[in-house]
Amino acid sequence: MKSSPSSKISIILFSVFLLFSCSSDLDFNQVNDFKLEPVFVANLAYFDIPANKLEDDGSTNIYPDVRDFDIFKNKFFNERLKKAEFDFEIENNINRSFVINMLLLDAENKILQTISFTVPSYKGTPNVIKYPTEVFENARLDLLKQTQKIGFVVIIAAGPPLNSESTGNLKLRSSATAYLVIE
Repeated sequence: MKSSPSSKISIILFSVFLLFSCSSDLDFNQVNDFKLEPVFVANLAYFDIPANKLEDDGSTNIYPDVRDFDIFKNKFFNERLKKAEFDFEIENNINRSFVINMLLLDAENKILQTISFTVPSYKGTPNVIKYPTEVFENARLDLLKQTQKIGFVVIIAAGPPLNSESTGNLKLRSSATAYLVIE
């Protein structure tokens, strides 16, 4: 099958028409206005302490725990962090009340800030408490950026003695949300 001269001319004209298009000047200075605002969510801390590990004589006792927290050694992260939020959830199945103090410590173990959580005793019904979000911005964020370690102090309130036969657990779950600005 032969193509006619008019169809060849039509194809050529159509092809030439496709070569012409609208364009505008490109503004490469727009890269200077480029800004990313990523949000990261990660686990902050977790513990699950069985009641039989909290042996006491019925008086107030303290169980300390300190962990390294070196996220702020990363210069890229440290310089771009604009806001942080910590969320906490504590579950208590032990027939005792507690106070849990989270300590933000610097490199010399100096306490920068203490966040306290009062935990009521277990009364036979689910005892999961979600605490208000701790927000770190401005001066409080600057203090957080000095943190090198996180410590937890569990203070057992007075009540019936706990021993190796005691049942239940004290659980802490927490997460951190970091808001960065990359320009």
